[in-house]
Amino acid sequence: MPYRNISELPDSVKNHLPKRAQEIYMKVFNNAYEEYADPSKRRPGTSHEESACRVAWSVVKKQYEKNDKGHWVKK
Repeated sequence: MPYRNISELPDSVKNHLPKRAQEIYMKVFNNAYEEYADPSKRRPGTSHEESACRVAWSVVKKQYEKNDKGHWVKK
């Protein structure tokens, strides 16, 4: 389901990504959630939420990366 604020994000996002990356994740997730509401627009066998999650992570990973200490930092 779409998120209203970053406090609602999954722990895997909240506990690891910097605030700006969390904001990006939330915005992209919400847009993708709406975009992939129609099952014909997503990969067979993937859920609505799973599709939105994959898109959100892919956008975050284009702008952020894990450093040698395992922390997410802007590229």
